[in-house]
Amino acid sequence: MNACKKPGPDIRPENWTRLRAIRHLALDMDGTIYRGGTLFPFTRGFLQRMRGLGIGYTFLTNNPSKSSADYLAHLNRLGISAGPDELYTSAQATIDWLRSNRPEARRLFILGTASMQGQFTAAGFALTTDDPADTPDAVVVGFDLTLTYARLCRAAWWIQKGIFCVATNPDFVCPTDQPTVLVDCGALCAMFQAATGRAPDRVFGKPDPSMLDGIRARHGLTAAEIAMVGDRLYTDVLMARRAGALGVLVLTGEATAEDAARSSEPPDLTLPSLVELGDLLAASRS
Repeated sequence: MNACKKPGPDIRPENWTRLRAIRHLALDMDGTIYRGGTLFPFTRGFLQRMRGLGIGYTFLTNNPSKSSADYLAHLNRLGISAGPDELYTSAQATIDWLRSNRPEARRLFILGTASMQGQFTAAGFALTTDDPADTPDAVVVGFDLTLTYARLCRAAWWIQKGIFCVATNPDFVCPTDQPTVLVDCGALCAMFQAATGRAPDRVFGKPDPSMLDGIRARHGLTAAEIAMVGDRLYTDVLMARRAGALGVLVLTGEATAEDAARSSEPPDLTLPSLVELGDLLAASRS
């Protein structure tokens, strides 16, 4: 028997090299570390193992409707203790990009929940009112569970007038196990395009690589030192490819092994769960 053979799936030699370089994991949440309100039984052990290997991690979500504090409280209820530097949302990605690339945009008209709006005001932005005389520097479209028709029309008015517009995430619907369809940010943007002839000037959230740019800046990382781990090909894996990070698909959520095999842009690694990723990361360091 070859004593150097690594355990687990057949891994290309270049991916062993890439695994050895990983210093940080960007972890999708629903479908990767938990499903709905239930934490996978292996999640806490996996996170503890990463700490033992000296590998950091950040939880990622495209859903901007809750604040960072709300998400951290949710994780805590599931039994995961995490700090603010271990969570990154599409709202935070939007804030970071506006600060760096549009510093003049300080007054915003936001379609978003009170929690989302609170994140922007805490970051130093001012909110404009539903008044045609109160002109914003930019419009921010999010996943707004408190949406009113009047504010929808006011946002369309500013977009039609050429005001700079960004969207927090591209999702058309938010997954739910309830008997309803949760219309998400991407669907609102499609409606605005139909009504005004304009698409958003910038769309954040996965698969936009700026979601990983924020993590890189926070922790002083290169793209090659990050693995993006998730259960969706068209968000998690596609973002990894666009950002130059290692793309890891876990089969505990939406995508199947057959989906990965058929994909024109397949993941670098397709694994049953986080357990096997932990095995590979440990083996790459042995």
